[in-house]
Amino acid sequence: MTLREPHTSPSTTLHPAYDWPKLAHLAWVSRAMDEMEEQELTPKGLVKYQFSASGHELGQLLLSQLLTEPFDAISAYYRSRPLLLGSGLTPLESFLGGMAKPGGTSGGRDVGVVTNMIRRTGATVLPMAGDVGSQYTPGVGWAQAIGYRVQTLGQGELGRSLAVVCGGDGSVATNGFWSALTMATTLKLPVLFFIEDNGYAISVKSPLQTPGTNIAANLASFADLAIWDGDGTDPATAAELVQTAVAHVRGGHGPALLRLTVPRMSGHSSVDNQAYKTEAERTADHERDPLPALENYLVPALFTADEWADLKTAAYQLVREAAAQATAAPEPIMADVVKYAFYDPQTPQKIGGLLPEGIHLPTGTAVPQPSPSRMNMIEAIRRTLEVELAVNPRCVLFGEDVGVKGGVHAATLGLQKQFGEARVFDTSLSEEGIVGRAVGMAMAGLLPVPEIQFRKYADPATEQINNCGSIRWRTNNTFAAPLVLRIPGGYRKIGDPWHSVTSETTYTHAVGWQMAVPSNAEDAVGLLRTALRGNDPVIFFEHRAMLDAAWARRPYPGDEYMLPFGRGKHITTGDKLTVITWGAMVERCELAMQELGPKAGIELIDLRTLSPWDETMVLESVRKTGKALVVHEDISFGGFGAEIAAVIAAEAFTHLDAPVERVAAPAVMVPFSQTLMDGVVPTVARIRAKMEDMLAF
Repeated sequence: MTLREPHTSPSTTLHPAYDWPKLAHLAWVSRAMDEMEEQELTPKGLVKYQFSASGHELGQLLLSQLLTEPFDAISAYYRSRPLLLGSGLTPLESFLGGMAKPGGTSGGRDVGVVTNMIRRTGATVLPMAGDVGSQYTPGVGWAQAIGYRVQTLGQGELGRSLAVVCGGDGSVATNGFWSALTMATTLKLPVLFFIEDNGYAISVKSPLQTPGTNIAANLASFADLAIWDGDGTDPATAAELVQTAVAHVRGGHGPALLRLTVPRMSGHSSVDNQAYKTEAERTADHERDPLPALENYLVPALFTADEWADLKTAAYQLVREAAAQATAAPEPIMADVVKYAFYDPQTPQKIGGLLPEGIHLPTGTAVPQPSPSRMNMIEAIRRTLEVELAVNPRCVLFGEDVGVKGGVHAATLGLQKQFGEARVFDTSLSEEGIVGRAVGMAMAGLLPVPEIQFRKYADPATEQINNCGSIRWRTNNTFAAPLVLRIPGGYRKIGDPWHSVTSETTYTHAVGWQMAVPSNAEDAVGLLRTALRGNDPVIFFEHRAMLDAAWARRPYPGDEYMLPFGRGKHITTGDKLTVITWGAMVERCELAMQELGPKAGIELIDLRTLSPWDETMVLESVRKTGKALVVHEDISFGGFGAEIAAVIAAEAFTHLDAPVERVAAPAVMVPFSQTLMDGVVPTVARIRAKMEDMLAF
């Protein structure tokens, strides 16, 4: 749309949309906190890491007062403290966060400025992250969830709610920003992009971040995006711009972007001395300080000069008292650091997923009720998704090509026609956006089931995946984002470096994620249903070789079949060698074992899930057989087999009659040539040879 020019003439009447006394008070509170941290608390080592908002206060405090609808949300960033103060965060809580003490919003787990907050006097503040640009797509996911709750779940009372995503001028160069813009504009979502342009990304000036330095001007041609641009230090101008932009989005007119120019009066953080700025540039920043402009706007229109001075004095006194109280507060309890990595039924999260709204899905049964006919794994996955979509109206499936096409592997074939485009839909080609959107939707009370077409394609989403898993832990169990991320991968008839990756150890190492790796159709049903009715984020890995493999076909175990995570399965029992594996290697291990005959005495275990994995079953078996072989498709070096071997060595060492061995891939990608692939992916012959060696040891 055409760039909207602000009114530049000063107003003689205070803008009626705002509580100006409250705004003035919080502006001085925010400034006093920055000064105290910069001058006293950080030099003394009490505040560990400081980010100043000096110069950014005005627009944020104006915005905070307009976010009053029940499902409004803010996806903020590290310089958003004024906005949070305006939304109900107390100075004491902020200081406690900066000092890494209990009572802050993370309980000492996260950097003090990286906060979160349940709705109080204003909007819900979504869990922030330290990654620049990662705040955008979860915020847009929340906005999409607003529309879903209104249009699909019939919650019309949420119809005027919106999401605000905040960022600096440096963040508009990130993948997350552009992915979020694409989603917001193509879907016409109720989201406001609130960009504070202070001219610097740490030390890098705007010309190296944005062509022409003005992202608002550059986006003027974006369809379905309303844009406003103006001075964030002038109260009359900023008040009008903020009110107009919020009203546009709240009125159902689609997304908007508001760029406010502001000075950054301090360094990027407490360790930045701004040596890259000239003295003239520093002086110019301080000359644009919004607080003198705010004083001119409010004195004498609202305050006398003495009242203004008293307001400032009271704010500084309040801040000093809060700092003293935080300084005297106790340190966190060390043992608590491992709490909240995963869901504990005794202490559910307050926001995110279904439980906070009192929604409990059926518990199902671990006893299969097999049907007479067998189905392949892809049919089993599709049937399970179909059942769960019917059971849970908050379940939504999305990804590239999952709609009309039914997914490149056909896992969602026909589901959009059956359940509609609101519940099964295609996305733009951005894995960062797919997962980031899912995180926001999960925090907004939906159950997102995003699909990544192939494991390698998930790489652009690594930041969002890692952040999602840690939400429960780093918000001290306030927020969680339960979702099921379906990822096919691994070799098929042939391989290649882009579609045949497994790399399961990447996700077993990710904080807060569970991971299922079924080898057959029956297990796929039970594990997928457990994931879809759970309360943690889950990576559900679907091996390409097993999707239509004859070996993996099983009778459908019923619409209530659920397999607990962390429970392996004995494929065979024996007393001479324990073989531990998962996914497509289960079939190959079984074939290798069959070539050796039943007298070989091999006990074959299919782990089925890797996070958690069945340590008890493995250790009991190894203590019986005295020998252990781990077989996996991923690279041996640093692979998950090393974790299993380490546990066996630590917990069953005295029972071992041979070294723990592994059969896995060398440290190369899966090649395109089938001949070369047999030198990478463990073959039946290679597995059998290692079994023979260990049996003879």
